[in-house]
Amino acid sequence: MGITTSPTIEKCTLEGRARDTIVANLDGTLLRSKATFAYFALVAFDVGGVLRLLFLLLVSPFFSILYYFISESVGLQVIIFVTFVGMKVSDIESAARAVLPKFYSEDLHPESWRVFSSCGKRCVLTSTPRIMVEPFLKDYLGVEIVLGTEIETYKGRATGIVRSPGVLVGKNKANALRTTFGDTQPDIGLGDRDTDIPFVTLCKEGYIVPSNPKVKAVSTNKLPKPIIFHDGRLIKKPTPLIPLLIILWIPFGFFLSCLRACAGLLLPTPLQYYASWAMGVRLIIRGNPPPRIKKSKDQSGVLFVCSHKTLCDAVLLSTVLGRPIPAVAYSLSRFSEIIAPIKTIRLTRERGSDASIIKQLLKEGDLTIFPEGTTCREPFLLRFSSLFAELTNEIVPVAMVNKMSMFHGTTARGWKWMDMFFSFLMNPRPTYEITFLNKLSYEFTCKSGKSSHEVANYVQKVIAETLSYECTIFTRKDKYIALAGNDGTVMKNS
Repeated sequence: MGITTSPTIEKCTLEGRARDTIVANLDGTLLRSKATFAYFALVAFDVGGVLRLLFLLLVSPFFSILYYFISESVGLQVIIFVTFVGMKVSDIESAARAVLPKFYSEDLHPESWRVFSSCGKRCVLTSTPRIMVEPFLKDYLGVEIVLGTEIETYKGRATGIVRSPGVLVGKNKANALRTTFGDTQPDIGLGDRDTDIPFVTLCKEGYIVPSNPKVKAVSTNKLPKPIIFHDGRLIKKPTPLIPLLIILWIPFGFFLSCLRACAGLLLPTPLQYYASWAMGVRLIIRGNPPPRIKKSKDQSGVLFVCSHKTLCDAVLLSTVLGRPIPAVAYSLSRFSEIIAPIKTIRLTRERGSDASIIKQLLKEGDLTIFPEGTTCREPFLLRFSSLFAELTNEIVPVAMVNKMSMFHGTTARGWKWMDMFFSFLMNPRPTYEITFLNKLSYEFTCKSGKSSHEVANYVQKVIAETLSYECTIFTRKDKYIALAGNDGTVMKNS
């Protein structure tokens, strides 16, 4: 049965498939695009940095010639070697778990997923290294068996050499299928190219997926499990042109980020707004910022409760208010404290000690808090500590959202001290939208008899509704454990 004479996937019926076993190729079949370069580039940049990405980009023409005109297997061996040689296996696994799933999920083929998701037992055969794709396939698509190319390792690092029997293409795919299933014949086989013929012929039914990269991808809300936490610096999937633009931009972008940072450090707060505009940082203000409270013996300052996006949050909030507002957070690196143009306080997580710190700061004036647990990127707002609701009734929720074209403004796994420079300020035209919501009325404060948890949840709710986010019960600790394998705490001596 040749792949070109097999029926197309649209002709596959779905009735009675709940107990069927399906085996599918990945790139070009389960995913819309046949190109694998972008996913290797993501790993190269996230784990190896810009120099590794540059090396991969320089080799890409050679890889393309080998892949498309000489041998798919040889071409993949080259790109695997360039991407992985010398990398820590744990770092590759971390990128595969925290970075790649978002991009894979945005490329899911609708017809393939229609058939694939209807079957009870799911297997994927792919020439891509298993270490890259297994977390996404098993955790988010419900795949039971992942058969991919294996790479050699030495003392916890990848050598870049492909393990025997080689790249999983052609007959190697068929052999892997035979080894796994033995005499049992899978019910459905899905492929998209001639090298898929050997394994598709081993299935009771075989279908091809016609090449159509422009077909609309499956909506991510239709996945069996939502992708909640995501990490990584790059915003867009790095097709060959995007890495080139990134590499050309980085020298100028770094210089620009230093200028923008110096403006925040050296200029008086009232002038920072105009300097930001002059250097391409766009600030959009919505709502009415509250006036400065005239201090009295019994009245505390205003507590601004903000959704957390990047390390620039507190600085830009002070910029639009025209006065420096101290900020408190549960985890802040020593470097960030030093370079911050406003007063920043790292809390101790000891309730009594934290309460005394906050009370003293509110006596002195206004204060900004970025709630424990707020996420930096995903479309929902996380629960924050109710401690702050007990200490003041002057609470103003602030919905903050940023728009960046090249780099994400924060990372859970990378160098945290580089977040402000490398990510947000290095974007060509970063934008912040800061929406001041109405100050909490009397009936929604602890003074009216509401518990601190009720007040905290209400603040979370109004910010989430403003941003069209979904509230969850996840905490900051949950996010960092999922992405980085730690609780995200920055120790005092860091």
